[in-house]
Amino acid sequence: MKLLTTLFCLLAVAPLAAQADDLKTADNKNIQYVGRVDFSNRKLPRFWAPGVYIRAKFKGTYCDAVFNDQVLWGSSHNWIEVVVDDQAPVRIATNGPANVIPVAKDLPDGVHTVTLCKDTEAQMGYLEFVGFHCAGLVKPNRLPKHKIEFIGDSITSGYGNDPSAFPCGQGTWYDQHNAYMAYGPVAARKLNAQWMLSSLSGIGLIHSCCDHPVLMPQTFDNYAIADPIVAGKWDFKRYQPDAVTICLGQNDGPANPQQFREAYVDFIHTVRKDYPKAHIFCLTSPMADDTLFAVMRDNLTWVVDQINQSGDKKVHYIELPHHLNNGCGSHPDIAQDATVADALSADIAGVMHW
Repeated sequence: MKLLTTLFCLLAVAPLAAQADDLKTADNKNIQYVGRVDFSNRKLPRFWAPGVYIRAKFKGTYCDAVFNDQVLWGSSHNWIEVVVDDQAPVRIATNGPANVIPVAKDLPDGVHTVTLCKDTEAQMGYLEFVGFHCAGLVKPNRLPKHKIEFIGDSITSGYGNDPSAFPCGQGTWYDQHNAYMAYGPVAARKLNAQWMLSSLSGIGLIHSCCDHPVLMPQTFDNYAIADPIVAGKWDFKRYQPDAVTICLGQNDGPANPQQFREAYVDFIHTVRKDYPKAHIFCLTSPMADDTLFAVMRDNLTWVVDQINQSGDKKVHYIELPHHLNNGCGSHPDIAQDATVADALSADIAGVMHW
C-alpha cells in the first residue's frame, strides 16, 4: 500500500482544482462527524476546536479531502491529521483558503477507512469540510458506544507535542500542535471511545494566561471555546459523554486556592447541568512542577470531597504524572502524552468498568 507519508506537506496541498464529478459532498450520509461541528450549512460543516474528527469509508484506489480554511489573521493555517486504514498518521498543513488534502493514492482496489482530525486550535480559525474526491463512499462502521469529553487548556489541545515538521522555536507557535496525538484522543482510542476536546491554550478557571480575555466557565458553551472568535452556542444535547475529564489549573497557578476551589465547584455544577449522567474526573496537570502539583492535589481532593458530600458520587480525583515537559514550551511531547493516556485510560476504565 502506497500512502503519502510526508510529515510537512504544505507544498503537497493542492489548490481546489480537482474534478467535480467524483466529489462526495460533506452532507453525504456516509460521512461521520465527532466534536463541536456547526451544521448551519450542511454542505459546509464548520469547526474551530482541536480534535474534531471526520470518519468515512471509501472505495477505490485513491481519495482526497477538500477543506476551506478561514485563514484567520490573513496568514494562519491549520494542521490536519490523516489516518488511512491501520497506517501511521500523517500530519498535513493547509496553505490557503481552498485546499485539496491528499489522503491516499495507488491503494489496492477495495474499501478503505479514513479519519481526518483538526490538529490545531480555535485561534487558528475554522475549517469547513467540503467533501471527498473518491470513487465512492460506503456505509461506515458504527462509532464506538462510549463517549468521553476532555476539558482543558494547551496540554489537552496537544500544544507543542509534535516538532516533527518544525523544531521547537521554528515556524509559528501552532506548527507543533497535534491534537490527534494529545493524551485525550490517545486515551479514548485505547478505551475504544469517541472523543471531544473542549480546550483552549492559556485558559483557566480564575486566571487565564497570555492576555486571554475569557475564562473557561464563560466560554464553555461556545463552539470554539475561544474569544474574540465568536462562533455561536454549542448544543450539549448533541454529544452526551459517559465520562468528562477536567484538566485546568496550570494557567491559574498556585495562588488564591480558595477562590480556585470555589470556581471549580461552580464549574462542576455547570458540567453536571449539561451532562446529568456523566462521571466527572478532576485531573492534576501533567506540566505541573512540585509546588503546583501539591497545591492542585490539595485543591482537587477538597473539591471532589465537597461535591461527593453534597450527594454527587460520580465525581472523581485522578492524579496524573507531572513534570512532563519534553515538548515545546515545556509541554508534554507525544511520548509523554502517551504516558498520561496510559494512566488516565486505566483510571477511567477502573471506574467505568470498560
